[in-house]
Formats: sequence, structure tokens, C-alpha cells
Amino acid sequence: MNLEKLYESQANFLLRYPKGFADPAMAPIKKKHNVDALIRFTQENLTKVNCLKPDFVAQTLLKIISRSSMVSRFEKPQFRDFLNALNSIEKESLAFAIEQRLYGRKQQGFEHLCGMLAQHKLAKWAVVSAVPFYFAPRREVFVKPTTAKGIISLLEVEDLHYQSAPTWKFYCGYKKLLSALKKETHPSLSPNNAAFTGFLMMSA
Repeated sequence: MNLEKLYESQANFLLRYPKGFADPAMAPIKKKHNVDALIRFTQENLTKVNCLKPDFVAQTLLKIISRSSMVSRFEKPQFRDFLNALNSIEKESLAFAIEQRLYGRKQQGFEHLCGMLAQHKLAKWAVVSAVPFYFAPRREVFVKPTTAKGIISLLEVEDLHYQSAPTWKFYCGYKKLLSALKKETHPSLSPNNAAFTGFLMMSA
């Protein structure tokens, strides 16, 4: 991994935005993505108790994905159609996957969700990783393909290889990489993990 490029990117970013993501010049970008509002909405609605309500979970997921600026406008209607096609048993299965992903056996929840989405050709990184990120923005990571590939290329990471189909192995490896990078950079660059990857992508 080329840490010199990381330090150079940090210096250039802080030269332009001295206070990192708290810099007033970042306000238009933050407003566009509305991350804080979606974090509050996700945390308030996807409680452990609410995850026992399949219809409520489906409605909440639709609102999160529909409002997210990080999910492609092409994937949003596909996700809506996916939810509308589910019967009551499938909605229970979806709610179980989300409950596990957020509160229980995270790998099981991840793979269960991917399996359901794959049947509708919708197992995409953005759809799979958006909700966990909004639920725990400093612990979970949002995986945007172009950003992930750009970071790996920029920093010459040799032991992590991007995969277009979501896998738990890549997710954990990417999460571990970002955790290590955050330790090498100023805290103002990582108010949440999506902001941090945004900084890295702007540098790339």
C-alpha cells in the first residue's frame, strides 16, 4: 500500500478544505447527499423491535433506498419492483435478513439478503451496503464500485481485489482497509465512512 499517496491526498484536501468535512465550503456537497438525515431516519426506524414487522421493514427500506443519493437512479425503481413482488413469506425472510445484518449474525444477514436480491438480478453493492451504512455510519461501509476500485488503484493495494458481485470477504477486506487508512489521516476527514471514501475518491 502506498501511504505516501494517502498523505499527499490528505495535504491537498486540507489545503482546499482546512476543516475537512466541517469546512463551510463543504456545505453544498453535504446538503446534496443529506447523509445525516438518512442516518437519523434509519436508526429511528430500523430498531430491533421494528425489524419484527415485515411490512414496515419493506416500507422503510424503500424510503431509504429511494432517498439515498448514493444509490443509482437505475437501481431505485428496480428495488421498488423487487419489494412489490414479494409475498408475505418473502417479506418475513427479508425482515429476518435485515435484522440479522444489523443486530445478529451479520454475515448470515448479508448473504441471505444477497441471495434474495440475486433472484431478481439486484444483488448490487450499493443496494446491499446502503442500509447498514446509514444504520452504523462509522462502523459499516458503503461500497460504491467506482470508488472502491479507485481507492484500491490509487493506493496500490495489492492484497484486496474488487469483485462486482457482493461478497462478505471483500466487504470485510474493504472495511479493514478503510479502518487502517483512517488511523493514518486527520479525524476531520472521516466523520463517517462514506465521507472518508468520498475524500479518497476526490483524491483519485
